[in-house]
Amino acid sequence: MRFVIIGAGRVGLRTARVLRDEGHEVTLIDRDEAKVRRARGEEFTVVVGDGSREDVLEEAGVAEADAVGALTGDLNVNFSASLIANHYGCRTVMRIDEEYREEIYQKYATDVDEVIYPERLGAIGAKNALVGGTIRAIADIAQHLQVVELTITDEAPVEGYTISELQLPANATVLAFGKNDSPLEIPTEDVSLETGDRLVVLADFEVLDDVRQILVGEQPTQAAANAGSGGVS
Repeated sequence: MRFVIIGAGRVGLRTARVLRDEGHEVTLIDRDEAKVRRARGEEFTVVVGDGSREDVLEEAGVAEADAVGALTGDLNVNFSASLIANHYGCRTVMRIDEEYREEIYQKYATDVDEVIYPERLGAIGAKNALVGGTIRAIADIAQHLQVVELTITDEAPVEGYTISELQLPANATVLAFGKNDSPLEIPTEDVSLETGDRLVVLADFEVLDDVRQILVGEQPTQAAANAGSGGVS
């Protein structure tokens, strides 16, 4: 696949490395001389210029790109680049660095394919390391929604239940299931829940503690409570 990434800073360059390592073709856009020099030093193709300008995006190959990542620290540049890329039929991913607020998400989410928050993604990783063990945050879907992976323990009230017998709060849905270390898959109703099994659940922050109690059985620590309430700053 072919990708254009606007922004050769910390987020953009790391993303480009991952894509290239997976065999994809990546072109970067940036106007900062130091960032351009560093990216070219890693043998990336770099177009020098303002990524919010259509002529610069065309020079970078937006017409042939499968997706465009607008990953600069400037929200206006990112949004303009995403709108232009959308016109060319590209998938668009836009970075937002401002403090996460629902109105910002709603303002931009309808015009791009995906909005990402690098600081929040980093916070999720730190939160997982701090909480550890039986609950792992995977992604924030919106301000009040999170995807988490929970591991069934021998203290779980539902150990021995089948998926069809599982009763989660109304604002929680099972997305995937995995037996011990087996790959995750779509759950069937008659599969039984045993210690070590994993469930991926989409849930409202308000019910995460209840979901944890049902599937894990342990009382949430303060760190875990923070994980369920977005309490990472």
